[in-house]
This record gives sequence, structure tokens and C-alpha cells, in this order.
Amino acid sequence: MSAAPSPREIAAGLAFAESPRWHDGWLWFSDFYLQQVMRVRPGGTPEVVVDVPGQPSGLGWLPDGRLLVVSMTDRRLLRLDPDGLVTVADLSAHAPGHCNDMVVDRHGRAYIGNFGFDMMNREAPRPTVLLMVTPDGQVRVAADDLLFPNGCVITPDERTLIVAETFGKRLTAFDIAADGSLSNRRIWAELGDASPDGICLDAEGAVWVASPTTSEFLRVREGGTVADRIPAPSQAIACALGGDDGRTLFMLSGRVSKAPRALAERTARIDAATVAVRHAGWP
Repeated sequence: MSAAPSPREIAAGLAFAESPRWHDGWLWFSDFYLQQVMRVRPGGTPEVVVDVPGQPSGLGWLPDGRLLVVSMTDRRLLRLDPDGLVTVADLSAHAPGHCNDMVVDRHGRAYIGNFGFDMMNREAPRPTVLLMVTPDGQVRVAADDLLFPNGCVITPDERTLIVAETFGKRLTAFDIAADGSLSNRRIWAELGDASPDGICLDAEGAVWVASPTTSEFLRVREGGTVADRIPAPSQAIACALGGDDGRTLFMLSGRVSKAPRALAERTARIDAATVAVRHAGWP
């Protein structure tokens, strides 16, 4: 295991930052409780892209460049058009809990997870589904029996989707068919005490995992070997590889709490570190 790189602060004073994405020279992210999609350049100040009253989460882009946003509490997939947000799909008939992270493939198909239960009010966890939404708004159940499907990545060959099962403490992989359907479910890595939240993929096929339960970012190889660890200043929430050479690991951390506390404390932050292996795949 190599020595942990030294992180540097990118942004602080956020409420709950999630779903980082490097896109067109900016780091994009959602802040649940500020109800905003934001973006920032390293060394700059975050700026608001759009307000999302239903709490934004997963982000992605269609082939034509328009932004897709998951709206958590009203369980919708939104698209940012020139004149504002429009609904691509209502997910409420399929998602039994708040919707969360998302990966969008190069065809514009969006794979979206959901809590599956009322986590913030301490309801008992139960399995739920991963949804796929086509660019024209058709909703399908892509996979079921998942324990809090959260961050997802798609490999560069477009043949494999890996999803973080937060309450399953594992990464689970599927084969992707030409029509976007998923099959051949298998465990990609068991994570022990770590509960994966946001994830990203590098060019050696390893997955960087944000683990809020152990307050660290882990670089995990298929099979479960941990190749690198970076401690987080609080709970590790999500991560993304980006920067001009794809070797900047952006790390989002904060405290998992309800909105009033998060808005009062504003402990969420974004740090960055240079790592050895660049970004690959989607997002």
C-alpha cells in the first residue's frame, strides 16, 4: 500500500455535498440541504448552477450536453433545459425511498438508486431496486434485491456496471447488454466494516470508495484488496477523479444528519489529492 497523498482544501462551509463529477473543466456537485447543484474550479469559489427544491443528488449529462439531476424527495429525474428544469421521469411508482446517486452512460441512459426505506427516521433497512431511465423518459427496473444502491460506475468498455450497496457493505457488478439491461449479478468486492457511498473508477480497474462508517476513502481492487487509504476529516461521502490529467481525486466529506443540523453546522467540505492512476469510464 502506497503512502497516502496529502489532501488540499477545495471548498468548505457546505451543508451536505454529494455526487461529485468532473465535467468541462469544473467540479460539479450537489448540496442536498442547500438544494443546489453547484460547480467550482480548483482555487475558485463554488457557484450555483440551478436550484432543486426536491434536494439534488446524482448528476450526469446527455450526449447533447444537457444536465440530468436526480431530485431526491419527490423522486424525479430532471433535465436542465435552456429555460429551466423539466421532468424526464417520475420515479415514485418504482422507488420506495428517496432517490440518490446516478450514473449516465454515453447513450444518455440513467441508472438511479434509492434508499429503499426511511433512513433518517431509523426505519429498518430493506432491499430495493436500481432503476434505468432512457433519454425519452421510459423507466425500467434494472436490478432488484439491493441494499441501498448508491454510487455507480460503468467500465470504459461499457460492458460492466458496478454499484455500491451501502447497507450490504459490498460492491456488486452486472453485465450490461446492448439495450442497457443488466444481468450476471456478482459480488465485485466485500468491504468488511466499510459501507460504500459514492464511488469512482480508475484506469487500472480499481474503484475508489467513500466509506462514511470508517471515515476514509479506499482504493479497492476486484476481489476486495484495499490498495490505498486516505483518511477523511469526518464521514467520507463521495469521490470523483478529474482535473486536467484525470489524476485529481476529489473527496467530499461531512456528517450524515438531518437538514436542520447540517444547515446549522455547515461541516461538509471538498478536498483534493493527486493520485497515481487517472480516471476511467463513467461518470
